[in-house]
Amino acid sequence: MHKSSWKSRRHGRRSQWQNLRYRQHSSNESPSLQVTMPVDRCNTQAQQSPQDCDQDDGEVPSTSSSTAGTSSVPDLPGYYFDPEKNRYFRLLPGHNNCNPLTKESIQQKEMEHKRLQLLEEEDKQKKKITRMGFNASSLLQKNKLGFLSATSYCRLAHELRVSCMQRKKVQIHSSDPSALASDRFNLILADTNSDRLFTVNDVKVGGSKYGIISLHGLKTPTFRVHMHENLYFTNRKVNSVCWASLNHLDSHILLCLMGIAETPGCATLLPASLFVNSHPGDRPGMLCSFRIPGAWSCAWSMNIQASNCFSTGLSRWVLVTNVVTGHRLSFGTSSDVLAQQFALMTPLLFNGCRSGEIFAIDIRCRNQGKNWKATRLFHDSAVTSVQILQEEQCLMASDMAGTIKLWDLRTTKCIKQYEGHVNEYALLPLHVHEEEGIVVAVGQDCYTRIWSLHDTHLLRTIPSPHPTSRTNIPSVAFSSRLGGFRGAPGLLMAVQQDLYYFPYS
Repeated sequence: MHKSSWKSRRHGRRSQWQNLRYRQHSSNESPSLQVTMPVDRCNTQAQQSPQDCDQDDGEVPSTSSSTAGTSSVPDLPGYYFDPEKNRYFRLLPGHNNCNPLTKESIQQKEMEHKRLQLLEEEDKQKKKITRMGFNASSLLQKNKLGFLSATSYCRLAHELRVSCMQRKKVQIHSSDPSALASDRFNLILADTNSDRLFTVNDVKVGGSKYGIISLHGLKTPTFRVHMHENLYFTNRKVNSVCWASLNHLDSHILLCLMGIAETPGCATLLPASLFVNSHPGDRPGMLCSFRIPGAWSCAWSMNIQASNCFSTGLSRWVLVTNVVTGHRLSFGTSSDVLAQQFALMTPLLFNGCRSGEIFAIDIRCRNQGKNWKATRLFHDSAVTSVQILQEEQCLMASDMAGTIKLWDLRTTKCIKQYEGHVNEYALLPLHVHEEEGIVVAVGQDCYTRIWSLHDTHLLRTIPSPHPTSRTNIPSVAFSSRLGGFRGAPGLLMAVQQDLYYFPYS
């Protein structure tokens, strides 16, 4: 009796499996499965009529494992649905190098497809709309009728021009053209007058080298700049960099270098005259190094109460060093300091930590007591950038969760938040330009986003001209006077070996 019941159950399962396979192969529109669990969408939706079921099968949208929640194709754990081939494929772990189909490769393919679409749209659509019902004619009409103040008119005009910027490739001239074709841009940093760019390039054989690009030739119709290089070369990673005004405005570059093997980390003051002598009477100087191991961030002080001083953020320490006297102030913290900036009018140094805390140090304080933190703000993730606004009543900060917040330093409350930034673990800078009323940031997805500083509206999303990669995140510089006092406004983007210019139209 037991044997007969076992045979009947086996026969029932076999007939059920054959019926399911028959229904699956009888429908040419339904996706085929590479698993032992066929999906009959007509049977799972019993309330639909046969006509509705056939119509849904004929309109199966493109989906994947990451977007299956918005599609009618079911999401199967461990499997990926390819809309082009209309079937499921098994996903294997990403560490299997022999497998051509992994979750990472699928995400990379989707990102590349999206990037190419956006690039094509940007090339076709020369006039972009940042806001509904907002264009040049309506802006001029509202200004003539007196509906806009002078400040609002200038801000909206900048927004309109930012939305119409077109990508142009910049020709870089150098004494070593072969190096330009192989060395990859790591970062660019514009000086105060926006007539020079300090560059850090990754060398193909390993290590980094530095250069200064003069932007005086950045004019239409041919955009040409000159790269001034130096033989100074390092095989250590650059953690942070900023311009330093020791002899005059932006006379040096301050770099924080990571230590390797038996060589400790250091902070180095590199004279800009080693690359190009742009200041009258300036003589080529020598670089000066300070033994500061494990520095994550650095900042130069333009405050008169801390002249000739720079700060470095270390693991659980903040060091303020006087370049001339060598005197140091140290402040202990409970976390790594990843971002720093000095205030100009008040003697405060703002610091952003890995713990998410932002605090200010009164640099007049000589003791190391418990009450030396002047202001305390908190993010939910590691703070990667802090920027103080001109009136020094507000501070903007970004973190590793992709959150960008504008804080009121008087009330220590968040007053605005800018959505859309993408970051998971990288130390990405934040660029705030109050004169133009915009905020610029590059995410880990290699998209450059521009927001309105006034109302947090996302004005522009610029895709990278090169395929997206976590190791090829673009570095940007924005200014209303690129090339000096008579320069033109626009955005500079450095990615891989190329430099691009987005001028105002």
